[in-house]
Amino acid sequence: MAEVVRPRPAWPTRLWLVRHGQSAGNVARDAAEAEGRPLIDIAGRDVDVPLSSLGARQARALGQWFGTLPADARPTVVLTSPYRRAIETTEQLAEAGGLNLSSLAYAVDERLREKEFGMLNRLTRSGIAAQYPEQAALRAHIGKFYYRPPSGESWCDVLLRLRSVLDEIQLQFADERVLVVAHQVIVLCFRYLLERMTEEQILEIDRRQDVANCSVTWYERAPGAAGHDEMRLGEYNFVAPLEAAGTPVTDQPDASVAPR
Repeated sequence: MAEVVRPRPAWPTRLWLVRHGQSAGNVARDAAEAEGRPLIDIAGRDVDVPLSSLGARQARALGQWFGTLPADARPTVVLTSPYRRAIETTEQLAEAGGLNLSSLAYAVDERLREKEFGMLNRLTRSGIAAQYPEQAALRAHIGKFYYRPPSGESWCDVLLRLRSVLDEIQLQFADERVLVVAHQVIVLCFRYLLERMTEEQILEIDRRQDVANCSVTWYERAPGAAGHDEMRLGEYNFVAPLEAAGTPVTDQPDASVAPR
């Protein structure tokens, strides 16, 4: 009986990972930290925090850069976090870049959401130390990669949901050009998965610099080991489109991510 040869899952030809533009939460977090307040002043849910006016400018500057790409090099698939700041970034980017979302494979995917911080949500570092000193001590002992705040997520939890995103990208969007708009931790976790990193390697990258708002991290498909294609890093934290447009570059952690 002849052996059934199953096709191997294929990667997109290009994958862009974009962190959302500066949000109102970024601004509120900076103010709380600067004033030594324990609580970040955000009304409503983190999922509903919009872009700041600067964040909208950043998204449009990045969109203009995408618009300069040849037609056969622009995104054909757009996936975004359901958080308002990510959706607004996607919409502003698409409008400025001449990308018609209705004509692309466009989806809002809850697996791309921000890391959940549970009972520590909206607290600054000083607020966590004051209200939940045992959690601050536990995180210091376990480390940010494995620490899970009560009713929240660890980095490993985020990685688990992103593994299924990558599986779906391979199965549904082989040979496409995929743009993902999400959050700082999402960008870092994609790097961990795509480059098969260790805990130490990804945390060292995280320590060196924050992921800038509306920065681009991109991969291209390339031959890998044993005949398997892989996604090879092109650039990380690329902010030239913002600089070229004269738009300020910001890299504040999101408002709810004091224990990121």
